[in-house]
Amino acid sequence: MAKKTLLLVEDDDDLLEVLRLTFEAEGFRCLVADNGEDALTLCRRHGPDLVILDLMLPGIDGIEVCTEIKRDRALSRTPILMLTAKSEESDVVLGLGVGADDYVTKPARPRELVARVRNILRRPLASDSVIADQVVSVGGVVIDPTRFEVRAGDLAIRLTPAEFKLLQVLAESPGRVFRRGDLLDSVVGPGTVVTERNIDTHVKSLRKKLGGHGDLIETVRGVGYRFTDEAT
Repeated sequence: MAKKTLLLVEDDDDLLEVLRLTFEAEGFRCLVADNGEDALTLCRRHGPDLVILDLMLPGIDGIEVCTEIKRDRALSRTPILMLTAKSEESDVVLGLGVGADDYVTKPARPRELVARVRNILRRPLASDSVIADQVVSVGGVVIDPTRFEVRAGDLAIRLTPAEFKLLQVLAESPGRVFRRGDLLDSVVGPGTVVTERNIDTHVKSLRKKLGGHGDLIETVRGVGYRFTDEAT
């Protein structure tokens, strides 16, 4: 089986070398960049299987790099794991909101990083992982899995694959209360190292993107979330 290729983007030379040695020892092929411009060039040239991306980079920062990758039709499904010292909830929401598949704060444990990368790479691609092909329309929100498109009223909403699957799971069963663990299994699959707190972060980002339709996702205190059935 061909080696998976990782693009490691980090401006700390010592950490970059530790990451390279760690992942190469685990059988990965590694490309390295210490700034955003080189990261985008390598990504477009080589099409890596996954990008590990620092946020605080010289020149183009990690948020912009992530945004550019997700805007590129040829690269948009490339998984991105953000590895950064920025640990505020607003930073995590922003990172996941622009398309990151996972968010890890420094200092990170090498074995945990390897486990997270392997789990991300085991997930099905967005086009293969949708639950059903039929269009879902509820409460003014329209979800089209065949086109991977979401509209809220007259607005087209750009969602990450995880956000799309989360919204689809909720909207396909309006009124049903989903526990966080159940949503986690539906969105990223069972047996991953992602925590239930990530679901809360995804929901917060999803509500923000849905704008005036965001309150259709209701919090059931102590349990989880449901999509309101007021429109059904």
